Amino acid sequence: MLKLFKITGYLEAISAIVLFFIAMPMKYIWEDPIWVTHAGLFIAYIILVYLLKEKYNWSWKIFMIFFVAAVIPGGTIWAEKRLIEGKKYKQMLAEEAK
Repeated sequence: MLKLFKITGYLEAISAIVLFFIAMPMKYIWEDPIWVTHAGLFIAYIILVYLLKEKYNWSWKIFMIFFVAAVIPGGTIWAEKRLIEGKKYKQMLAEEAK
């Protein structure tokens, strides 16, 4: 589940960057709203954060850090590297990869 979380976090970060720096200008400059589709990955990421909070008994503080990171373009990558790879979950990721 941590591997899925990591992949979803990277995809969400990329989509947020595309949303803020490509899709939003296209929407307002060229009046083309078709590119603004970010909500699905954001919702999937938040659901995964909540499921992992329950599974690994994370505090609400950790949950909120991940939630706020999802709003910031590229923030999910920072949060994942800071809070997952630097902690005991690094071993769990290795075990899930087997």
